[in-house]
Amino acid sequence: MKSKYEKIKNIILRKIPSEGGNISCSVNGVRLVRRNNPTEFLRCFYNPACIFVLQGKKHMLYGENNLIYGKGQYVVSCTDIPVSSRVLEASFDEPFVTIILEIDSNLISNLLLETKILQFVDNDEKCLAVADTDENLLDAFYRLAQIIENPQDEILSSMIIKEIYYRLLKGPLGNQLRMINTKGTRSNQIAQAISFLKDNFRQKLNIEDIAQQVNMAPSSFYRNFRKVTQVSPLQYQKQLRLYEAQRLMLTGEHNAESASYLVGYESPTQFSREYKKMFGAPPKTDVKNLVAV
Repeated sequence: MKSKYEKIKNIILRKIPSEGGNISCSVNGVRLVRRNNPTEFLRCFYNPACIFVLQGKKHMLYGENNLIYGKGQYVVSCTDIPVSSRVLEASFDEPFVTIILEIDSNLISNLLLETKILQFVDNDEKCLAVADTDENLLDAFYRLAQIIENPQDEILSSMIIKEIYYRLLKGPLGNQLRMINTKGTRSNQIAQAISFLKDNFRQKLNIEDIAQQVNMAPSSFYRNFRKVTQVSPLQYQKQLRLYEAQRLMLTGEHNAESASYLVGYESPTQFSREYKKMFGAPPKTDVKNLVAV
């Protein structure tokens, strides 16, 4: 008899039968991933999500943390975290397969109040980590996969997603998830600052102003921001700008110069220099390579 891992994997492979891809499905907030080949390291942001691996392995760099995860494990990203990652093990016959569930912070906060799972240790746990999947979480993901294959039952998906959130909060990575979604904690204050930066990344960064907005001393804000994201606020803003510039250029409506001004750079030369340092190639070359993939 096939295991639940195999059953979930096969549902995803039926949705993505041949070429590798990253697709949304009928259930809101759920994405399915298939990669047929190993990849080079790529910089990206991990949004708040649970990434459940069914087959293959992935390698992730989060600050100075070197993480490798594979079948039977899941990753929780509690907020928007800049990382570098690559598919480590994948082939056409045994592709890298994952199901990704976006995490809704409002629903998590409501669930914390509803279930009174408010206990946590306010420590320096990372906001992105890996854990082994237990039977309860596996079973919930299996039922979610069944909904994906049978969209007529989609009305049940919200209840299953709520259960997955509950299992995550009670699981080995639940402490940081509880901290970052509980008002008044240092992690929640940093999450608020991250939200502000995402909305205002084009503006000149003022650490004192942002720290004041989240009721933290500038030195404490800077220190805790690095603990959560593994980068400084300035580095975080820079990455937001560069990712947005890349997106603008990929639309075909902007060149490097116009994109640089739109994301807040005053010097296209500085933009090109920082873009190459981050993505490994000048803007024009990088976009050409991405379009060709």
